[in-house]
Amino acid sequence: MEKIEILPSSERDLGGFSVHRLLPEAAHKMVGPFIFFDHMGPAQFPAGEGVEVRPHPHINLATVTYLFEGKICHRDSLGSVQLIEPGAVNLMIAGKGIVHSERTPEDLRRTGSRLSGIQCWIALPEAEEEINPSFKHYPANVLPTFNIEDVQLTLLMGSAFNHESPVAVLSDLFYLSATLPKGAKLKMTGEGRESGVYVVKGKIIINEEIINPYQMAVCHKGEAFSLEALEPTQLMLLGGKPVGERFIYWNFVSSSKAKIEQAKLDWAPGPGDATSRFPSIPGDDKEFIPLPDQHKDNPKGTVM
Repeated sequence: MEKIEILPSSERDLGGFSVHRLLPEAAHKMVGPFIFFDHMGPAQFPAGEGVEVRPHPHINLATVTYLFEGKICHRDSLGSVQLIEPGAVNLMIAGKGIVHSERTPEDLRRTGSRLSGIQCWIALPEAEEEINPSFKHYPANVLPTFNIEDVQLTLLMGSAFNHESPVAVLSDLFYLSATLPKGAKLKMTGEGRESGVYVVKGKIIINEEIINPYQMAVCHKGEAFSLEALEPTQLMLLGGKPVGERFIYWNFVSSSKAKIEQAKLDWAPGPGDATSRFPSIPGDDKEFIPLPDQHKDNPKGTVM
């Protein structure tokens, strides 16, 4: 059995709230096609405050937002306006280029609110990197929920444990939420796919190693392994077949450094008109996040 590796999180301040970032990590840039993994919060916003992620671009990846509590208003350059709520899957495929923003809805900003959830980036297969951008919302009631003995699972994306999610994916992957009572066990079957187990809350043990909240256990060789909950626990299970090497700069992910350099040039002046690669967002076109080398303010994304 391959040794399970444990990835720690690094806490990042995104301006008003913090995230626990697991991926990318120096030694382990990806788990299957998953190249970015943030646990947002848990955060408590007083009245008058909230998330303010201004318009910013992406290329050659898909973003997935999944909330445990709170709400976020998603807007993008396609004209999508979607209230993201707990339990739903929100899949934005950037493809050749998209711009989006994420903000706390006005009603929650007036009263104050809490926020906790996971945001992932998934690298697209090389042949799909330049497809047209899209956004799709999948409400919680369309996602398969099932039990394996005492473990309750919801399949958010892909296929696992003989179930398949209705969420459209472009590569062989899996992404699940799992709830385990104390003493419950779960076998990760591997199936030749890289696997990650992230502890949202609680505590598990794998191969005599204890994994605590905000840590991720990773098996890169696609082997089976078992985990046990040492207390009531919530997990995110993720992984899949690798899609090959990827480069990452700020909010841009690609198999090609040249594509990233072109995206930097295209975003340098900010959002453009409807015919540009990175159009303005209808209803949210008064500000944007500049490239990090143009401005020290970088509340969204990462630079590698």
